[in-house]
Amino acid sequence: MLYSLIRPALFRIDAEKAHGLALKALKLSGPGSAPRTDPALASTVAGIAFPNPVGMAAGFDKDGEVPDALLGLGFGFAEVGSITPLPQAGNPQPRLFRLVEDRAVINRMGFNNGGAQDAVYRLEARVRRPGVVGINIGANKDSTDRVNDYAIMARLMAPLAGYLAVNISSPNTPGLRALQDESALTGLLDAVIESRDEACGAGHRPPVFLKVAPDLEPADIDAIARIAIDKQLGALIVSNTTISRPPLASQHKGETGGLSGAPLRDLAQQRLRDFRKATGGAVPLVGVGGIASATDAWARIRAGASLVQLYSAMVYEGPGIAKAINKGLLELMRRDGFASIAEAVGTE
Repeated sequence: MLYSLIRPALFRIDAEKAHGLALKALKLSGPGSAPRTDPALASTVAGIAFPNPVGMAAGFDKDGEVPDALLGLGFGFAEVGSITPLPQAGNPQPRLFRLVEDRAVINRMGFNNGGAQDAVYRLEARVRRPGVVGINIGANKDSTDRVNDYAIMARLMAPLAGYLAVNISSPNTPGLRALQDESALTGLLDAVIESRDEACGAGHRPPVFLKVAPDLEPADIDAIARIAIDKQLGALIVSNTTISRPPLASQHKGETGGLSGAPLRDLAQQRLRDFRKATGGAVPLVGVGGIASATDAWARIRAGASLVQLYSAMVYEGPGIAKAINKGLLELMRRDGFASIAEAVGTE
């Protein structure tokens, strides 16, 4: 209710400035403690115990500044990043747009972040705290060896991460999505896994998740699925923002960048089904894109997602969205006769 009162004032502020205010507010609130969630929402995915399936997607906390505050809002996990080896400013402003009539967002941020060393300093400070924090890694825009960038990031972040998310699907770094091609992807994942193993030695090795685009051809989906199974990836995150443009009403509909929010829902849902079929359920899936309610999350889980993530929906629904979705998921589980969230995965 409070958010519904302040949202009109926030929406009069530039979207990127409002995002900065949200981060400041979470910093002031402190890490807090994650609220208890019903054990029926808990599951183990890629060897990690998740207290509930609702996560914050990468992009909100690019520099790993407030992961514990996000967990305190009721998220079962928080994914920070994308983080690159060197700091970079990203693309010129303005680069973040609310499409209010469509309950959507277009961004062309371009992996703006403070770089690996600053993030390592912050994430080292929370490494003994409870809660699942994934680290989303990327490559610098002007890098001459992007595979090496990912290897560097895996080496630095593996000891600090609940899981490593390899982001090769952002549309805002030119040429990045080419790494989804079969031969390029195989070499990239080999480098990431080798660097992770070297960094962790005989200790805990965080699973590697791969974040893919929704704008894939059937042959790409089959190839990525084969590689994910062969490399024993922890999960596939399906999906990132889309460069496609369904019919939109907002004045910002012509802006370039990745589209997220409600208009992405159906495409992301279909891609999840496609990857479920292509993997035969052999690789866990994380459903992302257009999830704004318990009904949306439940549909994604029934279609094969072991976990779900959101970001754009919090712009419109406010910081209570994770708790609201978890409450709704419990009701939907009981309505449909499931004793645990894990039982419902892929039962569509």
